[in-house]
Amino acid sequence: MSGAFVLRAGSLSLRATRRTVLVCGLLSVALVALALWAFTLGSYPLSLGDLTAVMSGTAGNNVRTVVLEWRAPRIVAAVLFGAALAAGGAIFQSLTRNPLGSPDVIGFTTGSYTGVVLTLLAGASSYSALAAGALAGGLVTALAVYLLAFRRGVRGFRLIIVGIAVGALLSSVNTWFSVKADVDTALRAAVWGAGSLSAIGWPAVLMASVLMAGVALAAPLAQRRMRWLELGDDTAAMLGVRVERTKLLLVVLGVAATAAVTAAAGPIVFVALAAPQIARRLTGRGTSVDLAGSALVGALLLLGADIAAQHAIAGVVLPTGAVTVCVGGAYLLVLLVRESRRGF
Repeated sequence: MSGAFVLRAGSLSLRATRRTVLVCGLLSVALVALALWAFTLGSYPLSLGDLTAVMSGTAGNNVRTVVLEWRAPRIVAAVLFGAALAAGGAIFQSLTRNPLGSPDVIGFTTGSYTGVVLTLLAGASSYSALAAGALAGGLVTALAVYLLAFRRGVRGFRLIIVGIAVGALLSSVNTWFSVKADVDTALRAAVWGAGSLSAIGWPAVLMASVLMAGVALAAPLAQRRMRWLELGDDTAAMLGVRVERTKLLLVVLGVAATAAVTAAAGPIVFVALAAPQIARRLTGRGTSVDLAGSALVGALLLLGADIAAQHAIAGVVLPTGAVTVCVGGAYLLVLLVRESRRGF
């Protein structure tokens, strides 16, 4: 009987892996197609032939400028930033074992925003300074939430409630800073706080990519530890996992992923909330969160939102964060209704 059970479990695991690989392949194809379409849109329309000419080096200067200097940084940023936000959301949802466990819901993104506001008030505006401020703000907030939620260990729902409270407090602090700052600094903070990819250039993309590369290198180990923790703290401890240390390291990894995006583009919310849940349903992994699938879904969501922000309303360019808020707000409402019926 036990042998048959093991064989059946192995068959189900192999089937789930095959489905995950298939879904990730389809998502990758859809992402490439969406990115190519994004290159062709705009007041200077391009064709796929123009893109081929740019890749082969035979395109004219105007086409090269439009593709390589205007559109490519924004498209690459949308893909990378969406993947990073989704990875951060997947980590926190796995830690809390709750679909509401997203860095923008539990206050970590707000903490990164506070770090950037303080950096702007100090007179620094380079990406490296903003990245340091965002990372420091997010980590300090994460540490505060972790300590406040710690009661002989950290439980998911308590972490979410404490995070929401800390995020509300920091949101008030951010508003106070904006009121007390001079007009120029307040305007810069307000524009940045809307969450936009319009000012993204290659320097910011490259510097953000360095931080994201570190997150990507740690992702396989993080995925393994996340699945052990999803079995329960006691079971993970029996498997040799140092539970609380692992949770703290995963928090740092998730904050780093979201802070890199926050520093470059401002707080773009709800991608981290929605992408892991969509990926989980597509891959059929039940309650388990998949980092690769989440990253691909996040890249698709943010790139799609950025395309809508630029071209949905003729003659009007919206902040990308405004689009994700509209879509994510509806998603959050549906999620809250579903979770309230389950009693969380």
